[in-house]
Amino acid sequence: MTWAEMQPLLQNACLDTLFMVWWSTVYTILGGLPLGILLVLTDRGGLLQNVVVNKVVGAVVNLGRSLPFIVLMVWLIPFSRFVVGTSIGPSAAVVALAIGAIPFFARLVETALREVDHGLVEAVQSMGGGTWTVIFKVLLPQALPSVIAGLTTTVIALIGYSAMAGAVGGGGLGNLAIVYGYQRSETGLMNITIVLLIVIVTLVQLAGDLAVRTLARRGGRQAAPVGLRRLFTPARPAAAKPVATVPAQAEAPEAVKSS
Repeated sequence: MTWAEMQPLLQNACLDTLFMVWWSTVYTILGGLPLGILLVLTDRGGLLQNVVVNKVVGAVVNLGRSLPFIVLMVWLIPFSRFVVGTSIGPSAAVVALAIGAIPFFARLVETALREVDHGLVEAVQSMGGGTWTVIFKVLLPQALPSVIAGLTTTVIALIGYSAMAGAVGGGGLGNLAIVYGYQRSETGLMNITIVLLIVIVTLVQLAGDLAVRTLARRGGRQAAPVGLRRLFTPARPAAAKPVATVPAQAEAPEAVKSS
């Protein structure tokens, strides 16, 4: 296959992949962020402590995370057909991608919110702040760098999921690699597809790392190396502890000569 023949195929596949990843990311944020907040608020000691609700929501999240994506996508074919009117193509894949990623992102949001200093929450409450004030003035602003880092991980997972969606007619680079690279033995096209996926993942990771560092700097905190930057950042030597100096003892006064 010549480059002139591959170019339109690669262009359409890239657009389909970006379409699936973009819209599934939007729906994942809309569903996963409130779900993660709810898990924190309804936990023991939370602002809206409710053990029953917490257990039910946690069970639903764990159920969604336990299913392999390829199995989940096949299982959701009737639901995708009901929602978007078709069971194949990028639009149908967005439904399964969002449902598969929402529980994953919700757990990352929950972990990020639990890292917020509880003393800040108590301080806002002591000044009369309600639940919404705590959420939007303390929890989310303080946990935002960690939430962005979790979102970056989720987007990269969605790119991998979108490639798997090609196995059941989801379109995108995954479908191109399976139909042309595997079934028709177009090795060159397969190699280009792999390179494109690597480039997309790398750009997403670099953008996420930049956002995390920028938010941490604005918050007056030193951001730890994340993602790809961690691989190229040398470990800092531990600072030497200051040596405590012992004050010199005063010289004993000369003995008074006996007369």
